[in-house]
Amino acid sequence: MDTNRAVAALSALAQTSRLAVFQALVAAGTDGALPSEIAQTLDIPANTLSFHLKTLLHAELVTAEPSGRRIRYRANFARVQGLVDFLTKNCCGGDLSQCAPVSGCAPNATAGAR
Repeated sequence: MDTNRAVAALSALAQTSRLAVFQALVAAGTDGALPSEIAQTLDIPANTLSFHLKTLLHAELVTAEPSGRRIRYRANFARVQGLVDFLTKNCCGGDLSQCAPVSGCAPNATAGAR
């Protein structure tokens, strides 16, 4: 990941409702969620949710899969891991033995935790 993409991702997450939407999609795991499900869970109006999802899509933090008239959104775990890797790439001056363990994104772990 380059600096511009990292800044775009961090900027997309730097808003309370948008962060909540992203966290809800992370919690949904690989199954993802429909906008109606997210809106109901977070009590966000549909038009506001649409704006937040568009911003997260633009930052490539979520993906959208059309299915007929519905769209299923999922957290882009690979992109999130890329962001974590970018933020920690020079951890402890490159001496990884000095760094605390970093837990990676584990979409399968969250998907099965329902």
